[in-house]
Amino acid sequence: MTQHRFNSGYIVAISFISALGGYLFGFDFAVISGALPFLRTTFGLTPWWEGFLTGSLALGCMLGCLIAGSLAEKYGRRPGLMTAAIVFALSSVGMALSNSLTVFIVMRFAAGIGVGMASMLSPMYIAEISPAAVRGRNVAINQLTIVIGILITNLVNYMLADNGDNAWRWMFGLGVVPSVLFLLGVIWLPESPRWLMQVNRQEQARRVLGKIGDANFAEHTVDDIKRSLVAGKQNAVSSGVWAPAVRGAVVVGILLAVFQQFCGINVVFNYTSTIFESVGASLNQQLFETVSIGAVNLVFTIIAMWQVDKLGRKPLMLAGAAGLSVIYVVLALLLKNQAAASLVSVFVLIAIALYATSLAPVTWVLIAEIFPNHIRARATTVAVIALWAAYFVLVFTFPVLAQKLGAYGPFYMYAGICVLGYFFVRSRVHETKGRTLEEISGGFH
Repeated sequence: MTQHRFNSGYIVAISFISALGGYLFGFDFAVISGALPFLRTTFGLTPWWEGFLTGSLALGCMLGCLIAGSLAEKYGRRPGLMTAAIVFALSSVGMALSNSLTVFIVMRFAAGIGVGMASMLSPMYIAEISPAAVRGRNVAINQLTIVIGILITNLVNYMLADNGDNAWRWMFGLGVVPSVLFLLGVIWLPESPRWLMQVNRQEQARRVLGKIGDANFAEHTVDDIKRSLVAGKQNAVSSGVWAPAVRGAVVVGILLAVFQQFCGINVVFNYTSTIFESVGASLNQQLFETVSIGAVNLVFTIIAMWQVDKLGRKPLMLAGAAGLSVIYVVLALLLKNQAAASLVSVFVLIAIALYATSLAPVTWVLIAEIFPNHIRARATTVAVIALWAAYFVLVFTFPVLAQKLGAYGPFYMYAGICVLGYFFVRSRVHETKGRTLEEISGGFH
């Protein structure tokens, strides 16, 4: 196999800038956990409205994915990333200034549009500009910025919590800062070479690839992309995501996305205060737990980045699914028996560590990898919409289920889902480490 030279610093730089979209995801994902105690008082939330307010982000994300897919196909990946940053900045201000529950939910829905666009486009863009040997690590940078966003947001929430009843307005308003930084960074990014090839801008694609690696790498990759695009048109004339040649990959992508959410860990992120309140923790301790969760999430995401191109995708996914199924049963028993908050915290943090090294980053890596070039934008749209739909169902139902079954009840369900997920990954997910995107295409029939 021909050895190519790569401009590693440049590749990491453009990956990190694109992955700032993940920071926006992490921000809006985490800010609700610290703000909920204040929003319950401000808007008099019932369990139903609490679930809908939290889940309204996901509804916006689904629309954002549709918008991003269309933009990415017609105009390229960069315009979509820029639009995501602008939408997020405006919606952050809107949430901070909301004077009613209706206005707040509309603004959170709008924030979801920006998050949904970024959540789809950032990992897809990184996968399309990364050499095969480091693609898993680079796409996992997107998950790293998500968890950095979660940790920093949790720390800011914790520090703002003593600033009176309107502290939540500052929590949301500060989202303007990362969105503006993201917009400025995206202006500098090159366009995806695979999209440029798709729209017959071969010389531009060759120049971008020439910045990423040496001349041989650029020529070799251009030839590979050409062949994959021709094969794609021959195998699926309609270029539809349900064409027989690509249907298997799309189904696997959807099920991976749904499993990542239905595994249940995001109720821990979004409802930390509810879970720890059920075992008698004070508000201060509840907010401190969000910081602990963010810190553990960050450390173990870095471990996942280090291992995803070494151990591979499949072993990490299997370990995460099996481990979570066991931890959830233990956690349910602790919550049911009103164990000390410190003991509950230990098992919550173990669950976060397992998720951060497996389902969290690896699902995004696989979704970014497994679809052929000619339908990647549309297939990724379908998979990520499924992910956000599953997230909405998860966070909308938890407050209602917790009220009826106790905070521990849903965790038995999540354990069962993790067992099913383990067997799905074992039977349907193929290893993709070290293979080019063109080599992976067609391997998920």
